[in-house]
Order: sequence, then C-alpha cells, then structure tokens
Amino acid sequence: MKQIFILLSLLLCSALSAQSTEFGVKGGLNFTFYKVTQGDFGTNPDIETGYYGGIFLDFKIDNGFHIQPELLYKGIGDFRFINAPIYLKYDIYNALHILVGPSLNYFFDFFANKFKVRADLSLEYDLSSVLSTHMKYTIGFQELAPNVLFFGLGYRL
Repeated sequence: MKQIFILLSLLLCSALSAQSTEFGVKGGLNFTFYKVTQGDFGTNPDIETGYYGGIFLDFKIDNGFHIQPELLYKGIGDFRFINAPIYLKYDIYNALHILVGPSLNYFFDFFANKFKVRADLSLEYDLSSVLSTHMKYTIGFQELAPNVLFFGLGYRL
C-alpha cells in the first residue's frame, strides 16, 4: 500500500511540473464476475453490482500517446478496495482512446492477501472537451480474483 502512495505521489509531482497534463474525476458502475464457486462471496456468488469513483491525471507524451494513472475507491456489495491503474493511453481517433496497463489493488476486507496486481483494458470516448465516457475490463489472474466490467463517466477539471 505504501508503494502505491509513493508511486502516485511521484506521478502527481510530475504532473504539476508538466505543461500538457489534465486532471479530472471519474465514476460509475461496475459488474463483478466471480470465477470460482469456493469461498464466501455473499448472497450472489455469480455477479455483483458495485460503484467506483476517484481521480485521474493525463500526461500527454507524444504522437497520441499518454500516461494516465488513476486512484479509485470501489465498492462491491460489502467489500471495499482502492484501485490504482497505470495506463498507457493511445488516441485511436480524435475522440476515441484505448488504455492498457497494470492495475494495483488494495482490498480492505475481501482477501487475506490484501494487495493484488491485475490487468486492465479500457476504451474511452470524449463526448465533449471536458466530459468522456469509458468502459473498462479488469482481469484477475489469481484463482479468487474476480473479473470486473466498468461503465462510467469522466470529467476533466
């Protein structure tokens, strides 16, 4: 957990010194798909609906490439965790972007092993100069790590 905050602090410091950096908030709904029947995942072990919200930074690099770290708080049923994806973002077309990268997760009350690394794949579409919509899929690598589908909105400040 401490490593996540150090990494995000370094990225924030870099953002403050960069000229082509955007900052914003995002949030939406998530749908969690559990891969196993073992374990206690609550009353509905197949699919659980939740929510998320947080902040993001967008560092423009060159030729349509960006680095976009995020810090999100997520809730799924009775479970809460922090998600910190670090995306490589590419502008496919003017308003359409693809984002891929690792996702660092800290679970407050879900697993005995609180820290997990996962993989994210996301599409983002700019509805206007400040508002965007996104869809993201997170893949859990370990046996008890569920896959998650996200739908939400982002707002650049």
